[in-house]
Amino acid sequence: MSFRSALAGSALAAILATSAQAQAPHSHAPGSTHTPGSAHAPGHAQTADEAQVRTVVTAYKDAIIRMDVSQTTALFWEDSAIFENGGVEGTFAYYLEHHLGPEFTDLAGFEFRNHEMTVEIDGDTAFVSETYTYHITFKDTAREPIERRGVATSVLRKRGDEWRFDIYHSSARPLRRAT
Repeated sequence: MSFRSALAGSALAAILATSAQAQAPHSHAPGSTHTPGSAHAPGHAQTADEAQVRTVVTAYKDAIIRMDVSQTTALFWEDSAIFENGGVEGTFAYYLEHHLGPEFTDLAGFEFRNHEMTVEIDGDTAFVSETYTYHITFKDTAREPIERRGVATSVLRKRGDEWRFDIYHSSARPLRRAT
């Protein structure tokens, strides 16, 4: 097992532990709570680091919506690792060139709905979890649109004064419709 795989497994375990802790309100500062899906609960002051992490994650999501990922390389460290739907995609540069970039040539639209994000900072490491649905339409109108429920877990690292994605993992499944 490579160091990166071990790190990803550890990061995922930490994210899952953080997510489990987030199911019940817990203290971040005296008198404050943070619950899943809330930007900030009353009394929770957003730190400068948390604001920067949220800015990076939101910039990536917004680039996907615009279907313009030309500036997204600056959001990921050069040695980043991308995992998607059970696959190892490599660094973000590789993922962008061989997967994400080519996919956008077929798309007419990409929309996120019901997006929720939680952020936990531990020193120079940020653990982010996102839940959302997404809706994709194609330039070829004969193709059926795709709608999925998705999740993403990320580890962002601060190097110097800059936060960037170090590990990004996303997966999705078809929406379950009420019958």
